[in-house]
Amino acid sequence: MACLFCSIVAGDIPARRVYEDDHAIAFLDINPWKRGHTLVIPRRHVDDLLDADEALTEIAPAIGTVARLLTERLDSDGLNLLSNTGAVAGQEVFHLHVHLVPRYAENPGLRRLLDHDSPIDIDEVYAALTAS
Repeated sequence: MACLFCSIVAGDIPARRVYEDDHAIAFLDINPWKRGHTLVIPRRHVDDLLDADEALTEIAPAIGTVARLLTERLDSDGLNLLSNTGAVAGQEVFHLHVHLVPRYAENPGLRRLLDHDSPIDIDEVYAALTAS
């Protein structure tokens, strides 16, 4: 498979999955901007938001569920939702994905969204999100 995210959906590439349903998968970003940075993707291949009218609607329930999971389990103070469409907009993987980025009071504002917080222990975040 040529698409990285399709390979994750198929299970050929490992990912720290935090949510799955019939239409979507959510997993932690391997290069997070903030603690808990998660991607929500459709199971089916869709290049971007403009590729299929109903794709965003299909994954909307997953986006809401994962947003609540992130804010509740990670005790974040807010959350940014972002999707890039096209290379000029910053899309690097051409499979529709929505970034859910928990935000914390000590590092507020849009100007700081893309600043990488460090260090981020992805395994600790994964454990917090998947604990029963």
